[in-house]
Amino acid sequence: MDWLERTATLRQWTKGGARAPHKPLLFLYALGRFQQDADGELAYSAVEEDLKRLLTEYGPPNRTTPAYPFHHLASDGVWEVHTDRGPGSPGSAVRELRATGAAGRLAPELRAALLREPSLLGRMARVLLDQHFPPSLHGELCEAIGLEMEPPETGRLSPVRRQRDRRMRDLVLTAYEYQCAFCGYDGRIGAVPVGLEAAHVRWWAFGGPDDVDNGLCLCALHHKLFDKGVLGIGDGLRILVSQHFVGRSPAAREHVIALAGRPVIGPQPGVQPVATHHRSWHTAQVFHGTPRPGTDLPRSRSRRDSGNHPQVSPRTPTG
Repeated sequence: MDWLERTATLRQWTKGGARAPHKPLLFLYALGRFQQDADGELAYSAVEEDLKRLLTEYGPPNRTTPAYPFHHLASDGVWEVHTDRGPGSPGSAVRELRATGAAGRLAPELRAALLREPSLLGRMARVLLDQHFPPSLHGELCEAIGLEMEPPETGRLSPVRRQRDRRMRDLVLTAYEYQCAFCGYDGRIGAVPVGLEAAHVRWWAFGGPDDVDNGLCLCALHHKLFDKGVLGIGDGLRILVSQHFVGRSPAAREHVIALAGRPVIGPQPGVQPVATHHRSWHTAQVFHGTPRPGTDLPRSRSRRDSGNHPQVSPRTPTG
């Protein structure tokens, strides 16, 4: 059985590019727990809060109970559920899963394959990460789950994996003149930019192209916050800051909250800005909650007035 292919083709609800990472998150969580205890099982009542937290932090803005993937992942042949009554799931109702003592674990054939070939676990996890989450979140997601990834995660990957265009980073950074589109940060060591990254607006994992009009040059801080749904881009290419974000320190206020309503910096004249349909996808599938109201900066504080696109004063993020 090709476990990598099965991992890459989990059956998920899809419509209009909507994110549905519920099964992948449970699968990653189960792989992490298997890594710690190959003989253990996951009682629904014991892991429900963990799964809720993962769905809240790494899932789409709309909330879904973890009971859904706990029940439905079994249909993909990688997971099994039993209750006090015997084998099989009682359904996707939270009350039933709790009342019947439902517990799940990786399917027996998969557990045997992972014991025979320990490196398979890391390759399966890499497929799940690549297909459902942006690279900026891979490390912290593994840490949140307790999944340890070995450095040599090579080997055979999913046959449906797309190849990234390595030129995108250079094209995007050039288009935005090597400065963060949100804060203006433009740090370098000599001639080499540091702390600047090319962010996909519509995630590559969800069909986002490696095109400049799907990219932003962002500092490392704002890239992470953009991919976590704290920041977004609204109408008029103005920055959105989620009301769910809470920060009381001067750094949080200055480098995050104060961005609300500011115009995006760039791209340079002659380059297409972020396309509306990519912005709309990010707002619907990644951005969390309602945007904070913003206040325009006085013109005297603008970085430069080129007459071609709005600019704001550069701010160097901390952290």
